[in-house]
Amino acid sequence: MATDEQLLDAAVRTGAKSLRLYRWTPPTLSFGRNEPVEALYDLDLIARRAIATVRRPTGGKAVWHEHELTYAVAAPIAEFGSLRAAYREIHRRLASALTALGVSTTVAPDRRAVRPSDRPTSCFATPLGGEILVAGRKVVGSAQVRRRQALLQHGSLLLDGSQALVSAVSRRPAAVSGETTLAAVLGRPVSFAEVAAAIVSAWPSGVARGAVEC
Repeated sequence: MATDEQLLDAAVRTGAKSLRLYRWTPPTLSFGRNEPVEALYDLDLIARRAIATVRRPTGGKAVWHEHELTYAVAAPIAEFGSLRAAYREIHRRLASALTALGVSTTVAPDRRAVRPSDRPTSCFATPLGGEILVAGRKVVGSAQVRRRQALLQHGSLLLDGSQALVSAVSRRPAAVSGETTLAAVLGRPVSFAEVAAAIVSAWPSGVARGAVEC
């Protein structure tokens, strides 16, 4: 995710607008910027299972990056406006790409704020206002950070698999699974390349775009 931070730095310095799409080798568990990792996760178990980990520059809860596509958007704040407006607009573009793939989406309604410490540790356990839902379940998990006059929003779009590993290493596992995957919704395998192409097609011109498999 150091590359995502470089895109944010470029947006701060030059006003550059970027869309980056990538996946992970090896599969990796990412933690939100402000998560108290030692208190929330069994680090001994993570070490015994040789699970790769990384700390994200954005907030939010843990995500298991395996059968998924990670996106990163960096741009001047003026491109999107308020944090909520940016969140919704970026999700609108992602939802447009999913529609092109034959997926019917809805937007999670706004709800009473819950303290981060009271939420389950999995990013996908509970949808927040403005997030993309399919049949009432969360298919994209996102977080945002702002630095001076620019923003970075990145997130995970689930292609297949599950987020069960997050609960397995959590000291506060989610009571129920709140996610779904594109493979489950469409009833067929869905490739990184297929989804990346749909997202790029849905994105406005004038943005530096790249699909990186790493």
